[in-house]
Amino acid sequence: MPSPTPPPHASSASRSLPVLSGGDGTQPAGRVLASTRRHAAASLYIHVPFCFHKCHYCDFYSIVDTRDRQEPFVHRLEHELEALSPWVRRPLDTLFVGGGTPSLLSPSLWRRLLRRLDELFGTASMAGRGGEFTVECNPETVTDDLAAALAAGGVTRVSMGAQSFHPGHLKTLERWHDPANVPLALERMRQAGIVRQSIDLIFGIPGQTMDEWLQDLEIACSLGTEHLSCYGLTYEQGTAMNARLERGDFQPIDHDLEADMFDATVERLGRHGLRRYELSNFARPGAECRHNLVYWRQGNWIAAGPSASGHVDGLRWKNRPRLDDYLQDTPDRTALIADAETPDPVRNLVEAMMTGLRLAEGVDARAMLSFAAAIDDRRRDRLASWATRLGERGMLEAADDRWRLTPTGMRLANQAILEAAEAIDPS
Repeated sequence: MPSPTPPPHASSASRSLPVLSGGDGTQPAGRVLASTRRHAAASLYIHVPFCFHKCHYCDFYSIVDTRDRQEPFVHRLEHELEALSPWVRRPLDTLFVGGGTPSLLSPSLWRRLLRRLDELFGTASMAGRGGEFTVECNPETVTDDLAAALAAGGVTRVSMGAQSFHPGHLKTLERWHDPANVPLALERMRQAGIVRQSIDLIFGIPGQTMDEWLQDLEIACSLGTEHLSCYGLTYEQGTAMNARLERGDFQPIDHDLEADMFDATVERLGRHGLRRYELSNFARPGAECRHNLVYWRQGNWIAAGPSASGHVDGLRWKNRPRLDDYLQDTPDRTALIADAETPDPVRNLVEAMMTGLRLAEGVDARAMLSFAAAIDDRRRDRLASWATRLGERGMLEAADDRWRLTPTGMRLANQAILEAAEAIDPS
C-alpha cells in the first residue's frame, strides 16, 4: 500500500556536497545556501522536536525531553531564523510548524516565537493577505491560552493528530490521548478564530475492521473538518512499532483489507465533499494544504530546527537530527546539516515524477519529456515507454498533456512511481 509522504528529505544515495567546515563531516546550512539565490523561497518549515511520549509508529525526529530545554530551543531557533531570513521572500506564502508536538511548547514561548516570526517575515498579517500558517497539534495539549496565542500570532490553520477515535487502536499505536479531546481541541481553535482545520487518521492498524475505519471517517467528517490526511500504517525500520512486529506481538492487517480501506476512503469522503487531491490527502475545494503542495510540486522552502529538510532550486539539505547538536550555535547561526545534495538533473527529474504522480493533478507530460530529453534522448524514450506501458495496464491516463494515475494506479502508486524512477535512472 502507498505510504504517507513527509516533507522530502535529502537522500544519502545522492551526490553530497563537499565538507566546507568541521572535521566530522558537518557544515552549517548557511554555507550550503550561500550558492543559492537570495529571497529564493516563500515557504518555511520549522521542526519542533518535543513530545511527551514517542508514538510507536513515528519515524520523525522527536524526543521526550527530561531536561526542560524548551526555552533554549526557542532561543536557538530565533537565531537560526534570523540567519536564514535573507533566503526567505516577504511576504511569506506558507509556513508549517511540525514535529514532534509543536503544541507542547508553552503559550508564553509561542508568543515569543510568534513575535519574532512576525518581525522577520510579517507572519501576523498572513491571514489578511491569503497566506497559510499551519501548526501541528496534539489534542491533549490544546488549551484556551494556547489557541488564543496561536490565533493572535497569525496562525491560520491547525493539523490535529487524531489517528483513530477507537481507544483500542490508539493503544496499539501507543498514541496517548483521549479521542473525546479531539472535538474539544478543534472547538477551542475555532473559538479563537482558527477555522481552517485538518485531521490526521491512520488505517491498516492491526485488528482494525472496515466498519471501524469507516466510523473514524464519519466521526472526523462530523467535526466539520475541511481536510483529512488518511495514511496507511507503515512499519519503518528503527521504530518501536516495527520491533513489535518482528517480535510477533501482533499480525499486520490483511493486505486485501487494507487495499479495500484505501478504496473505501475515496468513496466515503467523496460523499462528504472531500476530494482526493494527493494520494493520502483529501479536502474540500480550496482547502488543500498549500504548504504541502509546495513539496509535491517541487517548490522552494527553507527549513529550520533539528532534522528539518529544505529545498532551493534542486539543492536539498537536512539539518542534523539531534537537539544537543542543534543547541550549539555556529558562527553564522544557521544549523549544522547532516547531509546535502547539489542540483542534479537526473535526480531532480526522478523527484518531480515521484512527488507529482502522487497528486490528482498529475504531472505535465510535455515538461517531463522535455526535461528528460535535455539530459539525453534515451531517458526521454524510456520515460515515454513507461507512460505507454502504464496506460496499457490501466494505471495511467494521458489527457490535457498531463499524466495522471488512475484509481488503479493510485492503489499501486508505489509500483508506478518505482517504475518511473527506474525508467529515468536504470542504475
